[in-house]
Amino acid sequence: MTTITFVRHGNTDHNLENRAQGHLNNSLNETGFQQAEAIAKRIAEESWDVFISSDLLRARQTADIISKALGMPITAFDVRLREMDRGQVENTIESERIARWGPNWKDLELGQESIESIRARGLDFINDTAVRYAGRKVLVVTHGFFLGQTLKALMQDESTGNHLKNTSVTTIAHKGDRWEYTLYDCVRHLEPAEPSGADRTGAKA
Repeated sequence: MTTITFVRHGNTDHNLENRAQGHLNNSLNETGFQQAEAIAKRIAEESWDVFISSDLLRARQTADIISKALGMPITAFDVRLREMDRGQVENTIESERIARWGPNWKDLELGQESIESIRARGLDFINDTAVRYAGRKVLVVTHGFFLGQTLKALMQDESTGNHLKNTSVTTIAHKGDRWEYTLYDCVRHLEPAEPSGADRTGAKA
């Protein structure tokens, strides 16, 4: 059975500011590096056959930390895993966009990548990976909005893929002719450790 585990990159200052990142090569912030260390420790508890990452800096930094914890090199950097291209909107916040283009800026042609384009390249990556690495465990570091749109298209469910958390883990498994979630937007590695002797009933993955 082929499985693909997606990890969203760690937190950035742009995330905190709600500033459009797009294809910017902006770095993780201090929290993001701490999150990357936490997910690396969790991921290192498992074995992986293939490790692929987006080539954008915030994803590469997350992947590099995971790679060191795994003692496993990154197999490839794939541009199909990049975040949505934000065009002229890149590196702006909402108030700046309104000041520059007016409150109806979303109706303007500002060079942003279409939802259809994002979903197409996401599905292309998944289909290609399923064939190339059939029956293997694939680990992928990517971006939130891109991943959310890809999951919506893959699962044909518009309610899925919303607001995925930084360094969250989502795993899909190829069963027969369809994909299923085995884990979704899980950030247990960011939760405080339970005190010794704590009641563990109701613990979640």
